[in-house]
Amino acid sequence: MSHVFGRDAHATYPVAVRGEGSFLYDARGKRYLDASGGAAVSCLGHGHPAVRAAIKRQVDLMEYAHTGYFTSEPQERLADELIAHAPQGMTRALFVTGGSEATEAALKLARQYHVECGRPERRHFISRWFSYHGNTLGALSVSGNHARRATYLPLLQDVTHISPCFGYRGRRPGESDAAYGERVADELEAAILHLGPATVAAFIAEPVVGATLGAATAVPGYFKRIREICDRYEVVLILDEVMCGMGRTGTLHACEQEGVAPDLLVLAKGLGAGYQPIGAMLVAEKIHAAIAAGSGAFNHGHTYMGHAVGCAAALAVQRVIQEEGLLGNVRHQGELLGQLLQERFRNHPHVGDIRGRGLLRAIELVDDRVSKAPFAPALRLHARIKQQALNEGLICYPSGGTADGVAGDHVLLAPPFNVAAADLEEIVVRLASAVEGALARRDMPP
Repeated sequence: MSHVFGRDAHATYPVAVRGEGSFLYDARGKRYLDASGGAAVSCLGHGHPAVRAAIKRQVDLMEYAHTGYFTSEPQERLADELIAHAPQGMTRALFVTGGSEATEAALKLARQYHVECGRPERRHFISRWFSYHGNTLGALSVSGNHARRATYLPLLQDVTHISPCFGYRGRRPGESDAAYGERVADELEAAILHLGPATVAAFIAEPVVGATLGAATAVPGYFKRIREICDRYEVVLILDEVMCGMGRTGTLHACEQEGVAPDLLVLAKGLGAGYQPIGAMLVAEKIHAAIAAGSGAFNHGHTYMGHAVGCAAALAVQRVIQEEGLLGNVRHQGELLGQLLQERFRNHPHVGDIRGRGLLRAIELVDDRVSKAPFAPALRLHARIKQQALNEGLICYPSGGTADGVAGDHVLLAPPFNVAAADLEEIVVRLASAVEGALARRDMPP
């Protein structure tokens, strides 16, 4: 009997014992092709020698020093590295241990920024439905994932949510990309005016929506319009690139492809590639300057902020990405993965959409392609696909609630940046088999 409080009290999980490249191995010797990096984490695959060596070197030197007393060489060097390649105007980095912590830091800093600027009445946050920003209470409050929010609704802050930019389900018949993007972006301005412009602190969004919608990209121009609205009303723009950032979509930061720079940028997952728990918040100079000129201190902290071993691992990951030219490989192999998915699923009667960017791709399952009607939620098709894929030695990332928060199923893929073409071909073959197997057994009890 396991004494671990697992994610599912009724599940029995295989014991992972070893990782090598794109594969994980369990205690029985079964090999799994990791097509999603767990949750889009393992961007270098498993067991990269340069990252392992960097972690060992840092442990031999120093494992931990509290940031209330010291900085450390790995923290300083990682900050230098990230700011050197950051979106325009960003000059500081704060390091935490994951995406939820990074989101919490961003929400609190946005609030403190306004207080330092003499605007203490700015307290409201605006987000989008079908988003996910983390599982801590502040991060979950700004998230728009209905299923993850449901149990904790009485504990969550009152946050205003607007529509996502999700063309597959949100664009009206005959509506152009430009008109659709402007319409849903203008919901932000309407929400600001409804709440009172002097009371809104920040707007938070994922440039490419990850697990909740499955690699959903915005139409061109949407985020530029969002940036304009935030500037007009002095609202802090927080972009959450926990899943879609650090090279996952083919550029280091996903917002580069939108032509915008945020005021706060939230990072995790691919930052440390799973070798150590780490997340980060990048900060625009105007925000740092306001804190420095005011109270002088960010009223926030965690015990493991700026962890030396975590920063050393993340710095090694970023150097591998540069030295091995992996952003180019993400773009090249991402195009190939998109082509392979199109070839296999574009005529599939139960695949309604194939979407994504770089090596963040997804398929959405539907009961009827014409009406886009989803499968019944009780079927839990996404869970069936996940289990069928595991049976066939494939790790992918299926989720539910894609269509309306309750119904709808998609499968997310996020293979490592150094993935080979042969592995991509095998991923699509195994995914197709898992989808067909789950559909064939959909009338059977789960």
